[in-house]
Amino acid sequence: MKGLQIRSAVFFLVLALISCDTKTNEKTESTPDSVVLSQPAPADLNSNQSALLTTILGSAEESPENGILRGIAFGDPLSKVKATETFEMFEETPDHLGYTSETAKLETIDIQYFFTGDKKVNKITVDVYLNSPEATKQLWSAAKAHFTKNYETPKEEKKTISWNTKSVKVNMEDVSEGKDYGLKFQFSPTDKTALAAK
Repeated sequence: MKGLQIRSAVFFLVLALISCDTKTNEKTESTPDSVVLSQPAPADLNSNQSALLTTILGSAEESPENGILRGIAFGDPLSKVKATETFEMFEETPDHLGYTSETAKLETIDIQYFFTGDKKVNKITVDVYLNSPEATKQLWSAAKAHFTKNYETPKEEKKTISWNTKSVKVNMEDVSEGKDYGLKFQFSPTDKTALAAK
């Protein structure tokens, strides 16, 4: 009889251990191994767009009083562009110079200075490649506020906005398509002497 009691006790002990192990395994198996992956927040993905606009346009010392963009004005010679521009040159042709810069967030700014036959600046284009639709909207808003303050009320369409003064026309376009985001700026002269130089 004593042997039966011991066998019964061992049997119930084994049964209890198995049921404890099963419950533990059920809990373990119901919680999948997972690594928490979160999408980067826009703040982690994008630069401060107001600061980016300042980088594009140039510092306060290079304000519109001293030039159209980055200290360069229409009619400035090619030699001044080469001496003034701080971005890296990526292209040099008879009719234009191309410069580029990349931000810490891998946004790219490409600037092209176009020249007349006698090597004077007569048009400037800027292509800004961004990381998200949010960055595009923020840069659009920052640029719209800046140019409206300096050049007054713009003419606005769906993806294009432009400002006209006596000496310059600024055109800004949202060129985002699919997963490629960005804005294009074009600066061209409006006064007769600059137009005649074309």
